[in-house]
Amino acid sequence: MKTEDLHGTALETWTPEEVKAGIDESRIVLIDVRTPYEYGFEHIPGALLFPMSSFEASALPDQGSKRLVFHCGSGIRSHAIAERCASAGIQPLAHMEGGLAGWKAAKLPYMAINPTTGAMSVKQN
Repeated sequence: MKTEDLHGTALETWTPEEVKAGIDESRIVLIDVRTPYEYGFEHIPGALLFPMSSFEASALPDQGSKRLVFHCGSGIRSHAIAERCASAGIQPLAHMEGGLAGWKAAKLPYMAINPTTGAMSVKQN
């Protein structure tokens, strides 16, 4: 895990494997900031959708003792959202390195539409 300073707030960059462990251990709240269309097509099981286009840091759910971890398709949008949250004084913060593309490259499970049936199913590259 890498850490950088955003406006006096530490932003952690987690690997997909670290995020998977955090989900499995119920230590994190994973927030997907992609569009509803992207999320509907494929997403990480358990990720909450909060699209960047309508994102308001003040509307984030109370994570209790859990770390908020943002993700998008590649890591660019999730980093931008983390910057907004840091500016709003929200902490602790983290985002996933490489986004969903990194998750898939790590061969971790994700939900995707089966083009033959239209149903969602678990995929693992």
